[in-house]
Amino acid sequence: MTSSFSNLSLAPELARAVAEMGYETMTPIQEQAIPVVLQGKDVMGAAQTGTGKTAAFALPLLQRMMKHENASASPARHPVRALVLLPTRELAVQVAQQVELYAKYTNLRSTVVFGGMDMKPQTAELKKGVEVLVATPGRLLDHIEAKNAVLNQVEYVVLDEADRMLDIGFLPDLQRILSYLPKQRITLLFSATFSPEIKRLASSYLQDPVTIEVARSNATASTVEQHFYSVGADDKRRALHQILKTRGMKQAFVFVNSKLGCARLARSLEREGLKTTALHGDKSQDERLKALEAFKSGEVDLLVCTDVAARGLDIKDVPAVFNFDVPFNAEDYVHRIGRTGRAGASGLAVSFVASSDQRLVADIEKLIKTKIELEPMEFDSEQPRTAEKFGEQGRINDGRRMYREAENAGSRERPDRRDRREYTPHRQVAVPRDPFFDQPYESNAAPDAQPAWEAAAKVSPARSGMSANIKPKKKIAALFKTAA
Repeated sequence: MTSSFSNLSLAPELARAVAEMGYETMTPIQEQAIPVVLQGKDVMGAAQTGTGKTAAFALPLLQRMMKHENASASPARHPVRALVLLPTRELAVQVAQQVELYAKYTNLRSTVVFGGMDMKPQTAELKKGVEVLVATPGRLLDHIEAKNAVLNQVEYVVLDEADRMLDIGFLPDLQRILSYLPKQRITLLFSATFSPEIKRLASSYLQDPVTIEVARSNATASTVEQHFYSVGADDKRRALHQILKTRGMKQAFVFVNSKLGCARLARSLEREGLKTTALHGDKSQDERLKALEAFKSGEVDLLVCTDVAARGLDIKDVPAVFNFDVPFNAEDYVHRIGRTGRAGASGLAVSFVASSDQRLVADIEKLIKTKIELEPMEFDSEQPRTAEKFGEQGRINDGRRMYREAENAGSRERPDRRDRREYTPHRQVAVPRDPFFDQPYESNAAPDAQPAWEAAAKVSPARSGMSANIKPKKKIAALFKTAA
């Protein structure tokens, strides 16, 4: 096995691009996977996030496709030969950018298709012909049904972050896509975590795969310093402010569990003086791309996001990740903290644990096979209590806090009557009830008495010619009296 990219015997065009990108020494997953893929074997690779899985499959596939390289302008000379499937739009864009950089000195074409954007520009790129197609499953099926993407000449298929695709329900889409592909192909499956479902998927679609595990499955990077602080739900923002200040951090990911909570937290942190942007599934694709670019360029300090940003995003030199909410899925914890400490750099992962999060922490502890110690959070006395200054929805709540603290302290100095009347709960005043409505119903009429309306009614004599079988009309009470 070689450990340097210069010893891989890549095509001169690929070697030049790799050298310009500063690649010198291969990571363990690259060192083990690249030679196997160059031999044309199926691979099931497990590695920690941030270890360079994209180069591990992209470089050998481009090397194998160099025999098809041509400068022809005809789309027929550039059929789709490699298909890369990913679960999220951001990850698809990132992988497509990496592939484009690797192949920039070759005549191999690549493009990316994903949802949330107009299909027309993507269709125009597909019509020109591409050798490498990077896609999310849903949008790829749209192009297949529209006859924009023809996959009958695909030789290589890559399923990246396959466990995530199964988590968010892409298995039916994957099965449909794979049914359009030739049966004779090379399939590569890469992920940071391997579950029993992933192994069953691999046994169904991979032929005698070579399993590569460069680290213990579901392990976290050793370069990431992990802390779990026991913090009340109302003190999490205060704790975030203090850690950013004491450690002098300029940028960080802040993960929450819900889209609504993401938007609310981003607005609150923005009001508290931090340059913040939000990234979640309810934002349009254009807004999501702008948020990522603003974070990468340093225009914003904090990227508040849901797990849509937990997989594969490669942003260099991010010093910290904060789990404002402990993830519901323990495997998402591994992916979240993988946004820092990438490519051997050091990083910090901080999780704020409320009293209701004990079970989730136990799941993480079981997954990473490491004992988790909850640390108490000590706040600086001079730091303002942001959780008390701002209510749960970000509304100022100083008056109620002032009155509550005065009561708890037992001070004789109380707020004036107006403040007490404004902030004490409303007390309902009892209204006297009329006893007439509590008495049972009583009737003065005799039980068998004939109704007055029936007694007063005039009974018309039966007509002489009327049959005995004809019953007279039933008398009913009239609501209104008719004129005589």
